[in-house]
Amino acid sequence: MKFSEVIGQDDAKERLRQMVAENRVPHAIMLCGPQGCGKMALALAFASYLLCENNSGDDCCGSCRQCVMTDKLAHPDLHFSYPVIRPSGTGSEHKMSSEDFTGEWRHLLSQGPYFTMDQWLAAMGAANQQAQMGVGESDVVMRALSLKSSQGGYKVCIIWLPERMNAECANKMLKIIEEPPHKTVFIMVCEEPEKLLDTIRSRAQRIDIKRIETESIETALVDRRGIDADAARRIARAANGSWLNALEALNSDSEKKLFLDMFVSLMRLAYTRNIKELRKWSDTAAAYGRERQRRMLTYFVHLIRENFVYNFRIGELNYMTQDEENFARNFARFVNEANVIELSELMSRAIRDIGQNANPKIVFFDMATHIIVSLIRKP
Repeated sequence: MKFSEVIGQDDAKERLRQMVAENRVPHAIMLCGPQGCGKMALALAFASYLLCENNSGDDCCGSCRQCVMTDKLAHPDLHFSYPVIRPSGTGSEHKMSSEDFTGEWRHLLSQGPYFTMDQWLAAMGAANQQAQMGVGESDVVMRALSLKSSQGGYKVCIIWLPERMNAECANKMLKIIEEPPHKTVFIMVCEEPEKLLDTIRSRAQRIDIKRIETESIETALVDRRGIDADAARRIARAANGSWLNALEALNSDSEKKLFLDMFVSLMRLAYTRNIKELRKWSDTAAAYGRERQRRMLTYFVHLIRENFVYNFRIGELNYMTQDEENFARNFARFVNEANVIELSELMSRAIRDIGQNANPKIVFFDMATHIIVSLIRKP
């Protein structure tokens, strides 16, 4: 992965390059930002830059032996750590770790560095399990990094979503992050850094990665996907700084389309006060895995905001796809200053409850019945 292959994020690229140029590469870096902004792409590009034999310019050379191994995810000094589920057929005594799913991880990464937790769970065959890092993961990392660099340069460990470490894993990882082996660099890719131990956060240099510029997404859609300029402009604006959102918009069978259908159905049933069908709707939503449920609810919050703003009739403020806008034409008037905050809070509370392992059938039905009351509020 080269810096030139990362979509946008020119400021972050320059900051990372400057660290190397000034010989002040920290032993631990946190790349923090929203999903789809390219944190993993930046982590891989920086790892390639550190491991490259000829990185004197703005990018790794892409052709030396180190770059070839890195591109194939086969560099012996490049290590990955990531949350996993308990492998099928193993008992509670098994200390699950990234070694259980090395093949699945490499396959997912080989398809591109822009992916979601939902995609990773699907790759592992997780069903309703939630991925985390346990003490087995910290043991694997400490064992791998205790070895000398096979190529005589840096050793790089990319930790994807370290906020999913449990307490035992985090405390053991803290020890090696505090006193890392010689020329070892940790690159932590975080979406919820506030969930990390304060002691880990304090020992890493944080770089906040912003959402990708709309112009960069538009250019990438035209150059990499062959989309015509007008369609690329609309998709880029609706993507809201996420390359993942842009890719979903290209796929008519995408998860986002499913979420839109669920939102439309929920609002129509709530408006007609069809309790029986709302119960069925809640059962359907409850059958999704928890990660998908949280992603769907986050999307619902986004649509509430967009429908509220749509009432102002200022196109520059709206970030909707054509299908979303088609529904908003008739629905937006029901989202107003009297209920927009209440609707958003209902869905945010459902996200919290799902995250705390509440019964999803109860959570969704409770939310749906409260939406009935909210929709009849008038300004």
